[in-house]
Amino acid sequence: MLQSLYAKNLALIEEIQVEFETGLNILSGETGAGKSIILGCINLALGQRANKDIIRDGATYGFVELNFTIKSEKTKQLLAEEDIYTDEDSLVLSRKILENKSISKINGETVTLAQLKAVSALLIDIHGQHEHQSLLKKKNHEAIVDAYIGDEASLLKEEIKTLYTSFTKTKENLCDLINNREQKERELELLEFEVQEIEEASLKKKEDETLEKEFSFMTHAKTIKESLSLSYELTGEGESNASELISRAIKSLQESERYDNTLRPLLTQLLDIDGLLSDFNREINEYKSTLEFSAEDFIATENRLNEINRLKAKYGDSIEHIYEEKERKKTQIYEIYHTDERIEKLKKEVGKLQLELEEKALKLSALRKEQSKLLENDIETQIKDLNFEDTNFKIEILKMKDVTIQGIDQIEFKISLNPGEPLRPLAEIASGGELSRIMLAVKTVLAKKDEIETLIFDEIDVGISGRTAQKVAEKMALIGRTHQVIAITHLPQITAMADHHYLIEKRANKRKTTTKIHKLNKEGSILELARMTGGTRVTENVIQSAVEMKELAIKKKKSMEE
Repeated sequence: MLQSLYAKNLALIEEIQVEFETGLNILSGETGAGKSIILGCINLALGQRANKDIIRDGATYGFVELNFTIKSEKTKQLLAEEDIYTDEDSLVLSRKILENKSISKINGETVTLAQLKAVSALLIDIHGQHEHQSLLKKKNHEAIVDAYIGDEASLLKEEIKTLYTSFTKTKENLCDLINNREQKERELELLEFEVQEIEEASLKKKEDETLEKEFSFMTHAKTIKESLSLSYELTGEGESNASELISRAIKSLQESERYDNTLRPLLTQLLDIDGLLSDFNREINEYKSTLEFSAEDFIATENRLNEINRLKAKYGDSIEHIYEEKERKKTQIYEIYHTDERIEKLKKEVGKLQLELEEKALKLSALRKEQSKLLENDIETQIKDLNFEDTNFKIEILKMKDVTIQGIDQIEFKISLNPGEPLRPLAEIASGGELSRIMLAVKTVLAKKDEIETLIFDEIDVGISGRTAQKVAEKMALIGRTHQVIAITHLPQITAMADHHYLIEKRANKRKTTTKIHKLNKEGSILELARMTGGTRVTENVIQSAVEMKELAIKKKKSMEE
C-alpha cells in the first residue's frame, strides 16, 4: 500500500508530506484548491511524462517521493522479475524534475522511465477522470476478460505471442522464397561464373602482399642500380675513388711507421678500413647482379597483381575476404538448387506452427468463454448495486477468421439498461456517468482478482448524484475493506464513507499561492462534509445533517464487515 507522499516545488505545491492509511482515503476540497495537482504528483512519481512547467516558479527543480509497504509475496516476486527488491517490505519511488531532464530512482537506485512504469503498474491502479471512456473500445474488453482470468490467460497469451511471431516470420520467409524463386534462378548463372572466376585465379594466402613487394622492387630497380653504381664508382672503381685514396694513405703511413713505431695503431685502423671497403665493394657487385630480371618477369608480376586487385575490388578488400565471398556465393548456389526442398520444408513448418497456434488460441478462447460467464454475473451484480437495477449485461465472444497475436476472439461488452430493450454495445447507449459506474463495477470485480493493493479514483463521481451517488459511495467503501482506496471527490455521499479524510486547500497571500493538504479529525471531517452539503452557509442544521450522514455511513460500513 501507499504509505506516504512527499512533494516539493511542483506547481502550487511548495512542500507537502501526507501519510495515507488502509481502507478508504478521501481527498476533498473546493474547486481550484489543487486536488488534481496532488494526483499529478503521484502520476509523476509513477513515470508520467514531465513538463518543465510543472516546476514551481522560482525553483530550480521539482521533487516527488512515494513510499510503499509491500506485503504480498506475489508482488515481491513480480518486482524481482524486474530486478527490483524491497528493503524490509519498503519500496521508495522518487523523481527529480529538472529543466531539461528528470532523474528517477527506486530505493535510491537510478532507473529508466520504462523500469519505473513497469514497477508502478504492480503497485497502483489509477482510475482517471476519463478512463471510463476506454470501455468504448472493444480491445479493452478483451483485456478486462483476460485480467479476470489471471495467470492462466497470461501464460496462454504469452505462448500465443511466441507462436504467432514464429508463424508470421516463417510464413514471410516462405512467401519471399516463392516470390523470389525466378529472380534467384536468373542470378544463378552469374553466381556460378563468379565462383569459377575466383577458383580459377588460384589465389594463395598473402600472395598480394608478396607481389606488391616484388612489384615495388622491380619498379624501382633502375633507381637502385644507378644508386649502387655511383656508390661503387666513388668507393672502388672511378678516378680518385675511396679505395685508391686509402691505398695511397696506407703506403704513406707505412713509410712513416718505419721511423716511428707508435704510428702502428693508426696504420692498423687504416688497413681495417681498406678491408671493410673492399668487402663493401664486393657486396655491392653481388647485389647488383640480383637486379637483373627480364621484362617478361616484370609484366607477369604486374599482370598478376592487377588481377588480384581486380578481384579484391569486386569481392573483398583482401584474399581472405575474397574466399569468404566465394563460400557465401556457393551457399547461395546450393540454396537455389535446393529451393523446392526449402519451400516444402517451410510449408511443413508453417503448417505445424499454424496448428499449434490455432490449438493454443482455441484453448484460450474456451477459457475466455467459460470464465466470461462468471465475469458477466459478477459485473452485472456489481452494476445492479450501483443503481442499475433492471440492467442486463453480457459478454459477446465471436470467433474471428484468423488467429492474431491476441488469440482468435473478438470480445465485446453489451448491455441493456432498461427492461425490454435489446442488448447493444456500450458505445451506443451508455452516457459518461453510466460508463463511469460500469467501470467502477469492473474495477470492483477485478480488485478481488489482482494483487495490486492500492486503487486511486479521480472524481469517478462526475455526472452522478442522489441515490446513485450513495450506491457508488457504498461500493467504494466495500472495495476499501480489501484494498487501500484513495479517492478524489466532490460528493458528500462518498466523503461521508471515508475511513480517513484529507482536506486540500489553496492558500494565498500577496507574495505567493500554495496548495496544502492535511488529515482531518472527526470534527474537521464533519465541518468539511457540512461545507460540501451547505455551500457558503454552514448553519447548525447543516452541521447536524453532516453528523447524521457520517453516523449513517459508519453504520453502513460496520454492516459490511458482518
